[in-house]
Amino acid sequence: MRNLSLSEFAERISEIMPVISRRFYKKVTGEFFRMKVTMSQFVILEILSRDGESRMTDLARGIGVSTAAITGMADRLVRDGYAVRVSDPGDRRIIKVDLTSKGSKLVKKMRDHRKQIVSKIFGVLSEAEREKYLELLLTIRDRLKE
Repeated sequence: MRNLSLSEFAERISEIMPVISRRFYKKVTGEFFRMKVTMSQFVILEILSRDGESRMTDLARGIGVSTAAITGMADRLVRDGYAVRVSDPGDRRIIKVDLTSKGSKLVKKMRDHRKQIVSKIFGVLSEAEREKYLELLLTIRDRLKE
């Protein structure tokens, strides 16, 4: 590949990334559809799996939506048995949400499914190419924190 200016690189990335993202999410969302959860609902479940019981306001901030929107998403997760509402004994105004065992099983199943898809996608690369790609992603992640 020839040397690209930063502008040319940005243009190429802007063309390629949406295609890759669409193809990846198309494969993943098929499983979401089958499990009857949206991508946003799954993100909430993943946050709960990682952080444990969480306040609705924290979840809303974490995924960048309003508290009204998070309430609707949480209502559906509770209705479908993936999450449960928890009252705060110290302050009844605070509403928290936590995973149920059904929600935990769904998160595990979806993570396993995503891992299979990633393995299939990146299986076409050599081990050295995968290591280089991962190293670049980690570098980008770390520099975006700054």
